[in-house]
Amino acid sequence: MRGLWALRAEWTKLRTVPSTAWLVPALAALVAAVGAAVTGSVDTSHCPTPAGCMEDTPKLALSGVQLGQVAAIVLGVLAVGGEYATGTIAATLAAVPGRVTVLAAKAAVVAGVVAAAGTAGVLAALAAARGILPGNGYTSANGYPPLTLTDGPTARAASGTVLYLVLVALLALGVGTVLREQAVAITAVLALLWIVPVVARLAADPKWEERLERAAPMPAGLAVQATRDLDRLPIGPWQGLGVLACYAAAALLAGGAVFARRDA
Repeated sequence: MRGLWALRAEWTKLRTVPSTAWLVPALAALVAAVGAAVTGSVDTSHCPTPAGCMEDTPKLALSGVQLGQVAAIVLGVLAVGGEYATGTIAATLAAVPGRVTVLAAKAAVVAGVVAAAGTAGVLAALAAARGILPGNGYTSANGYPPLTLTDGPTARAASGTVLYLVLVALLALGVGTVLREQAVAITAVLALLWIVPVVARLAADPKWEERLERAAPMPAGLAVQATRDLDRLPIGPWQGLGVLACYAAAALLAGGAVFARRDA
């Protein structure tokens, strides 16, 4: 019963925070709008033949997740950092003394909200791309069937993208619990996600570049979006998402350990 009460309390707190009202729609809108913009900017005119482009159209349609994840990160950090900033964390712990229960409830609520927003954004991005791609030369006749969730690789890319957003939000929640300070935690998560891809591109050795992309949370996690040439990826789609899941789990475990030991 106490767990259900904690879930209800965390849901009430998150939905009544003013920032949630714009972060949730912003996540969905960014995934959809940026994906549509990127999709619309690519056509077959630069290829020797339309069929020779070999464009991964589902991945192209879902490229907005790289910007949309910022909203997921902010939401994850604010779920705990906001209470430290306002001092209401003391009231939360007075109502629910079990700190593991509190953090688990926060994680469940954040995951549910991000999953809902991410699903809306992903579906909108795929729908937009389905309408845009044929006009840019990506037609069935040229080897690019319309995007549909009945296609196994596209369904995996779509569901994996939603899971990616959820895991990024949970990673942010864990880091926010450890660091407390909202701005510091958001910066730390963004740096963790983005700095390794930048370093990987600067690596002179292709082998080191591949190793970095296998171990880094964002490149590894986004491998789940690939639907073509999977044998050329540094890491497989689900294995890559597993790498990100390990980062998220480590952050939550660290957050839980710190949360259990220090004062509110």
